[in-house]
Amino acid sequence: MTELAGKVAIVTGGAQGIGRAIVAELAARGAHAVIADIAGADKTAAELAADGLDVSGGELDVTDEASIAALVDTTASARGGVDILVNNAGLFATLQPRGFEEIDAAEWRRVMDVNVLGYFLMAKAVVPHMRRRGGGAIVNIASTTSLKGVANLLHYSSSKGAVQAMTRSLASELGKDEITVNAVAPGFTVSDGVLDNAAAVEKMRTSAPGKRPLSREMLPADIVGAVRFFASPSAGFITGQTLVVDGGAYFI
Repeated sequence: MTELAGKVAIVTGGAQGIGRAIVAELAARGAHAVIADIAGADKTAAELAADGLDVSGGELDVTDEASIAALVDTTASARGGVDILVNNAGLFATLQPRGFEEIDAAEWRRVMDVNVLGYFLMAKAVVPHMRRRGGGAIVNIASTTSLKGVANLLHYSSSKGAVQAMTRSLASELGKDEITVNAVAPGFTVSDGVLDNAAAVEKMRTSAPGKRPLSREMLPADIVGAVRFFASPSAGFITGQTLVVDGGAYFI
């Protein structure tokens, strides 16, 4: 349970759902985990700290370079550096599935800003601190939508395809710095965001379990093991890879 002892991890979108589950897992394995979210970070940090986990919270807008710099620099100063970045913040459950001709440019840009630009800006901010520590691990949360070519979510699927491409290119560029970059691609997951926006995603929630050899709903807890692995020394010679976690619905 101490494989991440002494490590400092930042998890974007860490206040709820998949992000919260990742924070709890990394902290349970010995890391200090920073909950970086646009809302609810301090509340979640207090709840997890009450369970004995070493966590802290910080407000973060992943599309705002000043907001990112403030959180990353404060974390590095207080904790001595940054070892792990989990890029998890993203727009999904609030998106209304629709044909691509019905998606306006403003919505497209918003999805790309959060789901792609945010990952890029976070990596750009943490890498100098990882270099000073002699290495690190970046784990990007992708999605099987870009692998399957899911209809009526073109902006979301495209953004997650970009995350996979970014993962490979960053891995090639950062290997010399002993920084690994990998992605975890979940299937449809019943997270807090999904439960809060049931009407928008009800069709996907209903159909997803039947398409899996492991035919049950996927929960945030199903993802955390893969993220922990990529963040740990056990994955120190693995980089540029995407691991699908979806109960076997998609084979890669």
